[in-house]
Amino acid sequence: MPFARLLAAASLGALLSACQMLPGGHDKLEPQRHAWEHLKPGCQGDTCPLVNIDAISFEDEPELNALINRRLLQMTQDSPDAPLPASFQSYERDFLASAEPGWSSYLQAKVLEEHDKLVLVELSSYLFTGGAHGMPGRGFINYDRKLEKPLSLGDMLLPGQEEAFWKVAEQAHRRWLATNKLDQDPEFARTWPFERTDNIGLGYGAMLLKYDVYTIAPYSSGHPELRIPYPQLNGILKPQYFPGRG
Repeated sequence: MPFARLLAAASLGALLSACQMLPGGHDKLEPQRHAWEHLKPGCQGDTCPLVNIDAISFEDEPELNALINRRLLQMTQDSPDAPLPASFQSYERDFLASAEPGWSSYLQAKVLEEHDKLVLVELSSYLFTGGAHGMPGRGFINYDRKLEKPLSLGDMLLPGQEEAFWKVAEQAHRRWLATNKLDQDPEFARTWPFERTDNIGLGYGAMLLKYDVYTIAPYSSGHPELRIPYPQLNGILKPQYFPGRG
């Protein structure tokens, strides 16, 4: 083989090896999108009630697919005792059957990041049933493809480190207040103190904490997001969940 061709082959091999070392560069899942929007049957006009579904699934990942669908359907429950819809289709049918003009419901799932055999899925919802504004929702799924299971906070942390984690999260909250110039407002601090959240994501650049509206800030602030740099989680987070070590 001529030298130039040997050099090109070697360069290509090195490039492929480098790509496999990048986050999500090797064995990356490819989501299949399932999206539709339906209006109330027989309705015409701009105020027709609607349901908009934008879901995803993955080939050969039935447990993750079922989990995404279940979590999205849970976001439709507007009270603790509300029954869980059996499917998107049954939810759509029941919602539109009783919906009044202007009502709408949106559900979405998307891959936010993928790295180190982890898939971080972000779930979003928006429900409007009248009033000044609708109610949005957010959630995360951290799916460990090695373990073939979603991760809870306890799964991510070293034993006995949960309180230490929330102390670091409070520091992130103080940084968020300062960044948004809210740390000089004592009334804001009294009205919207720090709270814990279940919406925790293992991002590549930082650990993410997402909050629902009306938790640590008013509705106008949307969904506040706190970011914890990984160096601050040494001795708290399990080593395999630091990016690049998985």
